[in-house]
Amino acid sequence: MNSNPISSFEDLMKIEYSNISGVVIIKDESLIYEKYFDGYTKDDVLHIASVTKSIISVLIGIAIDKGYIKNVEQKVLEFFPDYTVKRGEKTIQNITIKNLMTMTAPYKYKSEPYTKIYTSDDWMKATLDLLGGKGDIGEFKYSTVGTHILSGVLVSATGQSVIDFATESLFKPLKIKAPKNVIIQNKEEYLAFLKDKYVTGWIVDPKGINTAGWGLTLTARDMAKIGQLYLSDGVWNGNQILSSKWIKDSTKEKTRWGELSYGYLWWIVDDCYAALGDGGNVIFINPKKEMVVTIASRFMPRAKDRIELIRKHIMPLFE
Repeated sequence: MNSNPISSFEDLMKIEYSNISGVVIIKDESLIYEKYFDGYTKDDVLHIASVTKSIISVLIGIAIDKGYIKNVEQKVLEFFPDYTVKRGEKTIQNITIKNLMTMTAPYKYKSEPYTKIYTSDDWMKATLDLLGGKGDIGEFKYSTVGTHILSGVLVSATGQSVIDFATESLFKPLKIKAPKNVIIQNKEEYLAFLKDKYVTGWIVDPKGINTAGWGLTLTARDMAKIGQLYLSDGVWNGNQILSSKWIKDSTKEKTRWGELSYGYLWWIVDDCYAALGDGGNVIFINPKKEMVVTIASRFMPRAKDRIELIRKHIMPLFE
């Protein structure tokens, strides 16, 4: 290994975290480290997988700030007046936005039926049909397909598409280049979006509703901006983009999954919090050290733990 600490760190990433495409670190509001690997540059977007969920949390917060949504205790079905509840279904009627955001809503499946949802012509109805059942409200059940309902809530509440609302309320103020809608029509296109080296856009369902649980592409710098927005209590260039109250609420423990804590679509890691996506995509925020670490990664099954990388190698090197 190289005797230079930074070079040694970069060697480690190339060897043990070979699917990392970019790392951006901000401390005290200044960019202190930025490095790209495997031919990627600062302008290349990647599929950020479940980090998308945390972006949806930002958008729900903005929608509440603007008065489009009253609060997280609103019942989900209030936003889908045309949806017909099956006879005898009671649980679904009591599920709130908060339940969806804290992964405490029950579903009628043991493993997530991705193919069933993504081959249907109405993803929202197919997902609502899976909501409820005999499970208990309040028990942690991580769901990617279920999160899609939150996109439907945003569309119903704001009267805009998710991408338009996100562009106007978040991307434009932060100078993030708004992605274009992308339609996937079969399993091959779905797998290509996950695995191809270069993908762009934000997946939409056949009704034009953007995915909430996955499917968004951003650069490592874009993710760092989201992290810095949270670290700065929702203020960007002197403008309050998101209320500090929402940031505090969404990054406090609301539920637990084993030893892990969860807020409103954010993972709580000791005195820090993070947006985590498959393959090792991360927005990691350390409020005490006023530090944001973002890692963009290509898809890889069972990718090595990024929190360990941040705790063991990045924090000691850059704090």
